[in-house]
Amino acid sequence: MTTLHGYWRSGTSYRLRIALNLKGIAYDQVPVNLKDGEQRQAAYKKLNPQGLVPLLDIDGVQLIQSPALLEYLDETHPEPPLLPGSPVERARIRAYAAVIGCDIHPLQNLRVLQYIRAEHGQDADGVTAWAQRWIRDGFTALEAMVTADGRGGPYLWGSKPTLADIYLVPQMYNARRFGVDLAAFPRLVAADEAARAHPAFEAAKPENQPDAPEDGH
Repeated sequence: MTTLHGYWRSGTSYRLRIALNLKGIAYDQVPVNLKDGEQRQAAYKKLNPQGLVPLLDIDGVQLIQSPALLEYLDETHPEPPLLPGSPVERARIRAYAAVIGCDIHPLQNLRVLQYIRAEHGQDADGVTAWAQRWIRDGFTALEAMVTADGRGGPYLWGSKPTLADIYLVPQMYNARRFGVDLAAFPRLVAADEAARAHPAFEAAKPENQPDAPEDGH
């Protein structure tokens, strides 16, 4: 029995949905409404002391942190591999993912945006400008890395989706939410379009989740 505790628009939850779908792992979902603060309630923090999503419950074992969860899934369900190739190739794929997971996503996470609004007096425009800045910086580096590696497409690392695409697609979703001009990132745009056409990515889309509100907000 596999249960994913997450939020429909959470980028980290989105990553896990994609990976579970790619691996063909059936799972139930338990929504954790981040906007209403359910992640900070005692019952949830007993499961995840950080009060973050996602949390994956597998046969009664609770695991957290999307990087650890994704590698766990790849180790326990090795086909199709999220990290294919030689050690050098796998390091490159991990680096693509880390640009997003370490250097972009944390800075436009909901709790960070709430903090700069509440503690530093930023209005909606200021919050958006903050998010755009860090997305553009990370995407500029990632576009250069992908171009230099010259792997071709349609995905970031060749002909099959990898861990890199699992990180890319949710971040592209957030980039569009924050109105980032993506014209400077043609390789990222092409890989995102290819991935979103894949059934595993389509099923994982935020708007296709059971807790997605009808108005999309």
